[in-house]
Amino acid sequence: SAVWESMAKMCVKTRRLDVARVCLANMGHARGARAMREAEKEPERDARVARLAIELGMNEEAEVLLKNCQRFDLLNIFYQSTDQWGKVGNCCERYLLLLSRLRLQPKIQFLNFQYFWFTLTKNTGFCNYILKKKEIKLHFFLKIPQTYAKCLRYSTNVPKPPRKLRKWWAQYMESTGEMDVALKFYQQAADPLSLVRVYCYCGNLDKAAEVANETGDRAACYHLARQFENNDEIKQAIHFFTRAMAFGNAIRICKEHGFEDQLMNLALLSTPNDMIEAARHYEDRPDTLDKAVMLYHKAGHFSRALGIAVLLNMLLVFVGIMWHSNRNEIRNVIKELFVILKQSRYAEAISICSSHDVRLTEDLVEKLTIPKDFMDQHQRERLLSKLAGCCMNQGEYHLACKKYTQAGDKEKAMRALLKSGDTEKIIFFAGVSRMRNLYVMAANYLQSLDWRKDPEIMKNIISFYTKGRALDSLAGFYDACAQVEIDEYQNYEKAMGALTEAFKCLTKAKMANKQQQESKITELKSRIALVKKFIQTRRLFDSDPQEGIKQCHALLGEQDLESSVRFGDVYGLLIEYCASQGNHEKAYHYIQELRARMPNVTLSYFVNMKTLEAVHRSVRAPLGRGVGNGDADKSKLGEESEEEVMEEL
Repeated sequence: SAVWESMAKMCVKTRRLDVARVCLANMGHARGARAMREAEKEPERDARVARLAIELGMNEEAEVLLKNCQRFDLLNIFYQSTDQWGKVGNCCERYLLLLSRLRLQPKIQFLNFQYFWFTLTKNTGFCNYILKKKEIKLHFFLKIPQTYAKCLRYSTNVPKPPRKLRKWWAQYMESTGEMDVALKFYQQAADPLSLVRVYCYCGNLDKAAEVANETGDRAACYHLARQFENNDEIKQAIHFFTRAMAFGNAIRICKEHGFEDQLMNLALLSTPNDMIEAARHYEDRPDTLDKAVMLYHKAGHFSRALGIAVLLNMLLVFVGIMWHSNRNEIRNVIKELFVILKQSRYAEAISICSSHDVRLTEDLVEKLTIPKDFMDQHQRERLLSKLAGCCMNQGEYHLACKKYTQAGDKEKAMRALLKSGDTEKIIFFAGVSRMRNLYVMAANYLQSLDWRKDPEIMKNIISFYTKGRALDSLAGFYDACAQVEIDEYQNYEKAMGALTEAFKCLTKAKMANKQQQESKITELKSRIALVKKFIQTRRLFDSDPQEGIKQCHALLGEQDLESSVRFGDVYGLLIEYCASQGNHEKAYHYIQELRARMPNVTLSYFVNMKTLEAVHRSVRAPLGRGVGNGDADKSKLGEESEEEVMEEL
């Protein structure tokens, strides 16, 4: 390697770049090889050789080569990278003079004047020199406005900066927190949106409103309207949304806050789609149906306008619609009139079923179902929802689910299925709908079933909670699984796995109450640690029984042991071990200690019945029924005997 390095350095002196590539390859100098490939873009041979010299650590030779080929831009970068800041100033001045003599624009790689910002801030002559050169000033303005602005700050002969630069400087001042200066330059740059934005940020909404009203800029008015809406100043929000010609937002606010008069005016100014939305809002209220007719007519939705007009017996409106229509439209209107009469029959029939509690069968429900494209989609969905509600009231949950689905309300359809209790259809509907809230609803329902005996239900619960991104609920389910493994099967290994999965889900969950989430995570950590300690203790009885007994006593001293490990399981280890060693007195002592801690304990849940009989026989103590406290069993037996005697008498 040393030989190849020496040969590579010799190539710098002889300027043999082809040989240098071979040397770098044999040296394994990957960075140098890459530098050589990048240096091929340079037109001067000395510049390429200088790059090789820099990679080999030959700084003096590189400096000489760059000076010879007059590549002061690369020389400046070289000085900065080698921390030779004292030479940067002279290099920059020489390069600028060269550019002015050759009338060339400076290269972007060279124009790094950070050094002058810190060391030459008092050199106003240098700043004026930059500003006088038209080609340099143009480059600064287009490429590096920050440098141009720095020169403006330290210059004694400051020209009037262009609008684009003033806007940039305002943004720069805003980023540093100098809002007064930013506002001044935004005003000079004639940028009303930025002025309004900064005023809103500073909390001066009155000044922002003044700017928006004076300029009438749509973007500024829209931004200000959103601010007023967030502050619940509804009238101001409606005003500026209107000035911004965002009629859809203005209509939305009017509908949400009950500004009915303004809603009508805005709807008439807006697009046909907005008119139809406003008309639907008026249609839901019986006292504003005349406004709905007017808006439907204005939007060109003649069929719906005629339908409401006929229902209200608004003959003058009907004649007006006909008057404003041409012959072709009159024919269409007559056709639509017959359709409206049929539509009114559907609505009337559904109303009769609802008010008189007519028994709905599948055949009748299908006859009452409005065909597609028979009426306005919004009206059809409303009637279908009403029909589905009638089915729900009569307990026809499957029919209700079908009608709610046709009405586009999948959440209510799922609720109907949940009431039916049809597990298979609930699973199918949740999988087909692919909606997060439906996944969670289905999983909650399945969790109420006996999922312990059906692995398929358990699999669907995990799948639905995962797809619904309800990780906190999934963590609760894993916790329940762990408790089942402990209570019913005493399988602490599986319980440990379930608790670990619960911990993973809980850490990834995005709960609204972060403090509660942290508390649950801490509790899970503690429980996992206790279960792990119990598993390790149980294994110790095979290799080191004395240490196992010691760890059992340590576990029994834990405060919240019962929340993770049952006392009976810990005592069961001690009793089984002592009985297997023939130490029945000690085993009986542990039995009595367990009974004292848990008076209603059922010993046969934790200790083998044969072991219990052997221990009691050895210490000559009455066993009772072998399921709990001996005295309690005797008293219960006495009470039962007395009851039997009384029955015989």
